[in-house]
Amino acid sequence: MTELLDRAWPVLADWRLPAAVIATIVAGLMRGYSGFGTAVILAPVYSLLWGPRAGVPVMLLMELLVSLQLVPSALKDADRRVVLPLGGAAALATPLGAWILLTADGDTLRRFIGGFVLVFGLLLMSGWRYHGSRPLPLNLAVGTLAGLLKGSTGMSGPPVILYLLAGLEEAKRHRANLILFFATIAVVSVIPPLIGGLIDLPVLVRLAIMLPVMAVSVPIGARLFHVIPERLYRPFAMGVLLVAGALALFG
Repeated sequence: MTELLDRAWPVLADWRLPAAVIATIVAGLMRGYSGFGTAVILAPVYSLLWGPRAGVPVMLLMELLVSLQLVPSALKDADRRVVLPLGGAAALATPLGAWILLTADGDTLRRFIGGFVLVFGLLLMSGWRYHGSRPLPLNLAVGTLAGLLKGSTGMSGPPVILYLLAGLEEAKRHRANLILFFATIAVVSVIPPLIGGLIDLPVLVRLAIMLPVMAVSVPIGARLFHVIPERLYRPFAMGVLLVAGALALFG
């Protein structure tokens, strides 16, 4: 027990831990409110603080457990005809993306994550969305791209968010679709880091600290969904994405 504590102490005493806690609170509020936000905030922030190979596995494990909180309430509102092909294709492509995580240069991957989030935030702010139809081949193509991103960066959301938010459905349907999509690939995404040896003691210690923070923040965000108008939420969310992407890109 003493030896375990000695190994965990450098992680617990790290000055970067409080910064990660703050980022996790913000990500949890966004995830509970909108159905997304965990990966696009935490992937760049965790990668900046700990490096992609240490930060992305923490975020993937947390994403899996958070999804379990939100799925039951989302099942009745989600459009499974669209979401399940997206999730299935993403699940199949995730291991290939994980190979990139295991082999790519950490600093280069961190900057890619930051740049990608920055571009995604700017696209959301511009109001651009995909406005075409959603045939099965396109669902599979978008899902495959999302899976490659999920495995390599921890972020499957950006292409799917831009794709799904284009429709005329009400906000509740959009939120449920995103929750169900993220849940379908959450289990698959943690397997490659586990096999690749990336889930070690520091990762588990960080997870043990961040998970309760996320578990508290997500339900609060879900309650805020019924209180705060989207016109007030959206500028805040977009600002958070831009800051997180810029920090990882230029930090």
